[in-house]
Amino acid sequence: MRVLIVDDHPIIVAGCSAMLADEGDMEVVDARDAETGLAAFIEHQPDVAVVDIAMPGVSGLELARRILAHDPAARIVVFSMNDDPIFAARAIEAGAKGYVTKNDDPWLLVKAVREVAGGGVFLMPKIANRLAFDRNASSANPMATLTPREAEILRMLGAGLGMAEIAEATQVSYKTIANSCSIMKRKLGARTPMELMRIALEQKLA
Repeated sequence: MRVLIVDDHPIIVAGCSAMLADEGDMEVVDARDAETGLAAFIEHQPDVAVVDIAMPGVSGLELARRILAHDPAARIVVFSMNDDPIFAARAIEAGAKGYVTKNDDPWLLVKAVREVAGGGVFLMPKIANRLAFDRNASSANPMATLTPREAEILRMLGAGLGMAEIAEATQVSYKTIANSCSIMKRKLGARTPMELMRIALEQKLA
C-alpha cells in the first residue's frame, strides 16, 4: 500500500512516515504543500492520501478537491489539529473519506488509512456524535456587515492562513490584519481567531 502524506510540519511527517512504514506493508511518500502534494499524487498514485488542513497557501480542503478533480476515485484522509466537527464536516464535503485529529491516539491514523484504503470511511466516534447532535442554527446573518476586505480576510482564515501570511498575501501590515480581525470578532460575535475560522468554514468561504 502506498500512502502520501501532505503536511508542512517536518516532525509530523517524520513521525507519521515512521509509524506507517513500521506496519510493514506500507510505502510512504510525502510533500509539504498543496502544489507539491498534487504533483506527488499524480506521480506516485497512492492508495491513500493523508492531508493536513492548514498549510501555507492553498488549504488541505482545496487540495482534496483538486486531487479528486484529477482522480474521482482518490481516497483521502484529513489529518488535522482541529477537533471541531465543522472541520470534519467540511472535509467530508470536500470528498475526504476519513478525518483524524493530531491530538488523539496516533494509531487511529493507521486504522483510518487501512479503513479508507479498503473502500470504507473513518470518523472518530466523538466527532461523529458531535456532528449528529450539533443542531446549532445561525440566526440573523451578520456576514452582510463585513466589508469586502474583511470578507476576504475571513476567507483566508478559513483556508488555514495565519494573520502574518494574510498580511503578506494582501500586502498590508500585520497590524492592519489584526485590527480587521478584532473588528470582525465584534461584528460576528467571535472571541478568538479560531472562532473566526469556524465561521468562515460554516459560511463555506474557504
